[in-house]
Amino acid sequence: MNPTSTYRLQITPEFRLQDAAGLVDYLDALGVGAVYLSPVLTSTTGSGHGYDVTDPTSIDPQRGGEEGWRELVTAARSKGLGIVVDIVPNHLGVAHAWENSAWWSVLAQGRDSTYAAWFDIDWTADKIVLPVLGSEDDLDALTLSEDLAELHFYEHRFPVAEGTALPGDSPRQVHDRQHYRLVPGSQGNDLLTHRRFFTVATLAGVRVEDPEVFDATHARILQMVREDGIEGLRVDHPDGLRDPRGYFARLRDMAPEQWIVAEKILEHGEPMPDWAVQGTSGYDAMTEVNQIFIDPAAEDFFTGDYQRRTGDELDVEQHVLAGKRWMAQEMFGAETRRILGLLDLGELSDEEVARALHELAARMEYYRSYLPENDSALTAALGHTRHDLPELGDALDLLEPQLLDGSNEAALRFQQLTGAVMAKGVEDTAWYRANRFVALNEVGGHPSSFGTDLNTFHRAMERREAELPESMTSLSTHDTKRGEDVRARLAALAEVPDAWTAFADVFDERTNIPEATFAHLLAQTLAGVGPVQRERLHAYAEKAMREASLATNWISPDQSFEQAVHQAIDTAYDDEVLFGAWRELQQTIAPLGHWNSLSQKLVQLTMPGIPDVYQGTEIWDDSLVDPDNRRPVHFDELRTLLDVDSPDPLDPAYKQKVVRTVLRLRRERPELFTGYRPITADGMAADHLVGFERNGLVTLATRLPHRLRSMAGWQDTTITLDGTWRDRLSNREVTGTVRLAELMTDGPVALLIAS
Repeated sequence: MNPTSTYRLQITPEFRLQDAAGLVDYLDALGVGAVYLSPVLTSTTGSGHGYDVTDPTSIDPQRGGEEGWRELVTAARSKGLGIVVDIVPNHLGVAHAWENSAWWSVLAQGRDSTYAAWFDIDWTADKIVLPVLGSEDDLDALTLSEDLAELHFYEHRFPVAEGTALPGDSPRQVHDRQHYRLVPGSQGNDLLTHRRFFTVATLAGVRVEDPEVFDATHARILQMVREDGIEGLRVDHPDGLRDPRGYFARLRDMAPEQWIVAEKILEHGEPMPDWAVQGTSGYDAMTEVNQIFIDPAAEDFFTGDYQRRTGDELDVEQHVLAGKRWMAQEMFGAETRRILGLLDLGELSDEEVARALHELAARMEYYRSYLPENDSALTAALGHTRHDLPELGDALDLLEPQLLDGSNEAALRFQQLTGAVMAKGVEDTAWYRANRFVALNEVGGHPSSFGTDLNTFHRAMERREAELPESMTSLSTHDTKRGEDVRARLAALAEVPDAWTAFADVFDERTNIPEATFAHLLAQTLAGVGPVQRERLHAYAEKAMREASLATNWISPDQSFEQAVHQAIDTAYDDEVLFGAWRELQQTIAPLGHWNSLSQKLVQLTMPGIPDVYQGTEIWDDSLVDPDNRRPVHFDELRTLLDVDSPDPLDPAYKQKVVRTVLRLRRERPELFTGYRPITADGMAADHLVGFERNGLVTLATRLPHRLRSMAGWQDTTITLDGTWRDRLSNREVTGTVRLAELMTDGPVALLIAS
């Protein structure tokens, strides 16, 4: 049974399962269909996100443990709410080796460990490499425990294999006899011997393709399904798996009735893989909604403005290629080495074939191929690489038959590599460099597309209803680069280029950031969030500029550059001229942003699919990238708004009213949310209406509100309806030919139900 909607909660050591249980009455009143939880299995001590599971057989004690889980299940059942759980099959957390008994065993016993088959380790290597040191000299800082059973490096602990430590041995001598080898962190990208999540060595890849490993790591999840009756599962990062299709087949056998969605990032034009799931976790839907509220007519201005201010002449695709190439070359040496060891190189050198692998990975238009059933992305990448780099012809001739062979170990590992290169090279690099209009730089987004027209949007919705009617839809997640209302304000920015120019000119004059593309990103970020607590912007800027890896980076931070960026943020608050320009811009775009926010929220909640509401986004949300978007939510304040029937679209209570109206309808009358028919307006302002009918329900939302106001509103624009309808937001009743100026007098949205 699919949930009618979900509400994502971040379960943390500070907001535990017991706290979630205490929130069920609020979620029920809001109209939520299912409580959607971040990972709850036991994770690394202090983990704020839970994606670093250390014990997949138990509920995390720091998140409330089994007692908290039972309390939440009981509370949810008492209100008729379902539970959806986020699970992480791709990897386990190994930052604290002593907290992960399976990893500890492997470090202690090597291939003889009972758990050796759990982890994707290159056993042809001499030892398991652990990149934890600052330098080689740090081996002299190792100490032995009194019982000679452990090696210690400051807070880190590692097992000592039986019989390898004798009284009088130095810690370094004991270290050299172990199944593992400690190396400097700077060498990890090249020397690592286990598959990891992206570039994170402390998240070790798990071999869930092995049925025994699958069963062992999914035992507690199976109990949730069979004994606790959870309604659904969200599967994290399936593209990291060796065989996603096989994994989902096994998961479906385990959970035949559950709603299962995959965190699959669909690139532009990419079809959903043939997996046993209801759909994705919603980034594709987010892109479709984002695009319709951005004015395509503003593209030329913002392209020219960006190039003039930054000197950056690269287009988005060139930034993507550069980001992916850099990531493949600099950050995935270990993965490349492992693939090279599996290939028949003929007479070619490692260096030549490695370059071909990196260039090929950089040109994959999708995250990965899915051999043997789908090799289209890889075939296309081979063609593009041959065209761009003919000098690599011999290497590509050698690689093509091997990488297209679904039985070839190198081909399977290359599929896993290209997904990591895409995620890190695009979302975590290029999207911080290609800063023409940052509202478009979102997970699963397509910044080369500057807004879409109504026909494109309606075709996408018709396709969604036909192909993915049960897929999750989202506007904000724990991983989005900007919260939904930040993007809504930035969408408004596209309508007021003069206001942007006035602010950006002052920003450029009053600040001194040496790298111009990042200065542009920061200026647009200030526009999108407004004057929030300055420490939040400092934290965001540190992450953003290091992710961009142009003037500074995570490995070798440039203190001078970073100081200039932080000074620019302080100047925005402290300089009277700049702060005044910032405030003036906010006065222009904030009301427009609220209208965009309400419109996009109503569209997302009523469009084909199962809508998720990320915690706290039932009112205005000014979040930036994590960890900012995982801040505590003030639920006590949200409770007080439940009884507020605000008529003011600038009031946060109005957004909550929109959310609870739709969610309650979805729960009470799910039959309304089937089918899809575009509604086209007649009149001068027809292009400003996003309208569609489901099954006895009509959504009407305003797009491009500034331009609409500049033409004196809806004027004579009308829609034609069969029968009598009532707006569930304003309680107005309409029939026949309806003037939008009379129906939508109070705000940008209407939700009509057939009488």
